[in-house]
Amino acid sequence: MRKFVVISLSVLFFLGLLLVGAGFYMLDISLKPEGGQRDIEGSYRYMFGEYPGLETWVDSLKQAEALRDTFITADDGARLHALYVRAAMPTDKTAVLVHGYTDNAVRMLMIGQLYSRDLGYNILLPDLRNSGLSDGDHYNMGWLDRFDVIRWLNVAHQLYGGRTQMVVHGISMGGATTMMVSGESLPDYVKCFVEDCGYTAVSDEFTHKLKSDYGLPPFPLIPVTGALCKLKYGWSFDEASALRQVGRCTLPMLFIHSDADTYVPTAMVYPLYEAKPGEKELWITVGSSHAMSYRDHKEDYTRRVRDFVSKYMKSE
Repeated sequence: MRKFVVISLSVLFFLGLLLVGAGFYMLDISLKPEGGQRDIEGSYRYMFGEYPGLETWVDSLKQAEALRDTFITADDGARLHALYVRAAMPTDKTAVLVHGYTDNAVRMLMIGQLYSRDLGYNILLPDLRNSGLSDGDHYNMGWLDRFDVIRWLNVAHQLYGGRTQMVVHGISMGGATTMMVSGESLPDYVKCFVEDCGYTAVSDEFTHKLKSDYGLPPFPLIPVTGALCKLKYGWSFDEASALRQVGRCTLPMLFIHSDADTYVPTAMVYPLYEAKPGEKELWITVGSSHAMSYRDHKEDYTRRVRDFVSKYMKSE
């Protein structure tokens, strides 16, 4: 009997070690993925290939020295970077644009073009941590990033004269970040939000990827990995919930998602939309892969965004 207990405890201990090891592995591949988030020149090449006309616009900004860099230092000492462009004509209308997973500020320039060239807004595009020129060695999946984005809102407000009307627009992880921001107490100059293909919660997205990529169920790996994330980085997968945050949002929000999105499943947008109180709109695009609704439906996307934000931005 004693031998059986010893063997059983040894097996459990070994399985526990395997599970913890698997949890750390998942944490690393999830929050420290290999990608193009630091490859600035490669990001420009990619964007110019995907979005015809973008290169001409960016070149004109660079020649006029209108595409500029700015840096801030966060409370923890991290140095954070953003790109910004003043509108061609003076305006108080401003858009803060938040990029996605393994992306950077450069990879949001197509939406920058929408707001800057097409709508005449000032724009600011932050690099989230572990992206572009910002410090960091892992992703926070939008959760702690929401505080950095709020800092950037204040920076944009000051850059553009201390009298602004502001929309926050994010795609993918940036969409989730936008929703996470929306549940916080925000300055009066923030008027509305646009979220494009954001996930309901980090735990939901990682559960989906665990099943789609590895064919594994969420238990026990997701809870273990979430607990390790809490120990190592100070936040857990469950608490990083766009769904809870959007339920606290008191400002208007436009939700965009493609019916063909398999990376962040289309089904996620419906509980998000239902959870949002007050003014809201939902647009489901047809046939686009993840985060490609603007590329595939440029005119319609521009029109819908223009129509939505113009309801809440006062005419000067």
